[in-house]
Amino acid sequence: MARVVHFEIHAAAPQKLIDFYTALFGWSFQKYGPMDYWVIVTGPEGTPGINGGLVQRRGASPAPGATVSAYVCTVQVDALDETMARSLTLGAVIALPRMPIPGVGWLAYIIDPDGNILGLMQPDEKAA
Repeated sequence: MARVVHFEIHAAAPQKLIDFYTALFGWSFQKYGPMDYWVIVTGPEGTPGINGGLVQRRGASPAPGATVSAYVCTVQVDALDETMARSLTLGAVIALPRMPIPGVGWLAYIIDPDGNILGLMQPDEKAA
């Protein structure tokens, strides 16, 4: 079975998003080669999850209210409300407010400062 093993975030202003995701999740970024590409480490090796990359956006950022034209990744967080509040202070906006996914947890979508949609999930089997 094929599994997702890497993700990419497109950025018109890479340093702005590097600062955003570092402050929001504690992710680390390292420049890769001579191109405008940064490897993202999202957590310790051997723990669940995948790492990704950040790349210079080719073209305009998504317009507000535009339909999604890429995969939406969801990040597991310990405290959804706190993460959402912190994301707003860092320049994100809410795309979809907190909602229950029964038996799974609480889900919300935010839009990062460059227009990318990102899911946030707090596991909670009692969510209803």
